[in-house]
Amino acid sequence: MSDFQQTETGDLPGIVVTGASGRMGQMLIRLILENGDCRLAGALERAGHDWIGRDIGEAMGGQPVGIMVSDDPVGVIARAQAVIDFTAPAATVAFAELTAQARAVHVIGTTGLAEDDLAKLAASARHAPIIRAGNMSLGVNLLVGLTRKVAAALGEEWDIEVVEAHHRMKVDAPSGTALMLGEAAAEGRGADLADLRIPAREGITGAREPGSIGFSAIRGGDVVGEHDVIFAGAGERLILRHVATDRAIFARGAIRAALWGQDKGPGEYDMADVLGLT
Repeated sequence: MSDFQQTETGDLPGIVVTGASGRMGQMLIRLILENGDCRLAGALERAGHDWIGRDIGEAMGGQPVGIMVSDDPVGVIARAQAVIDFTAPAATVAFAELTAQARAVHVIGTTGLAEDDLAKLAASARHAPIIRAGNMSLGVNLLVGLTRKVAAALGEEWDIEVVEAHHRMKVDAPSGTALMLGEAAAEGRGADLADLRIPAREGITGAREPGSIGFSAIRGGDVVGEHDVIFAGAGERLILRHVATDRAIFARGAIRAALWGQDKGPGEYDMADVLGLT
């Protein structure tokens, strides 16, 4: 898209996009510029990136939009009503502190967060809304709800496997969405995923533990995202599946979350809250 530009924005909520040069960052920026309910308030990149100081529209191959790419998150986030963040755990934790100080909505699509990272995000959420999800799409969040219900309806004699596939450049496994699905299955059984999770298998693993939840990850090509939840019983299998063919579904969901959070108080939310699925 070479002719995008920011139109008159008035008092619309201003959204800052982190990791502006990445695939998700650029898609978010395009969709924000096209959206009549919000405006682009800033574009952040890491220090030393060659986009720093350039108009984000021109850097993306289009017309100037009046927003310069910056490596100063303090100054940029201070002017924001929302921050959409698909970066890396350490960066997300740092952005959360600044977003909390600005009392802005922090929409987090970052995956691979450790327990210590989550504890720090919880501390920031005491001051401003944080909306975090391993996947921002409507279909996936409906799949999460279905997984929870099916797991609750079936006994431990039904084995559960979560199989996911993503593009070759994805760095974490299992995906955040796969973990969401595994957590939903565990909740359906009234348990904690940490007590039931079985990672990828190799070698002589022995017989499967009853009630366990297994994970498998595929990486290759340009796969956007595919997730299967397999319930395997004696003589039959039930497979719940979601296939993403366009990353725009994640970006649209994130923007929807940023707008939904504008009148919400401090706290931790997820896409089930945004979509009214709770």
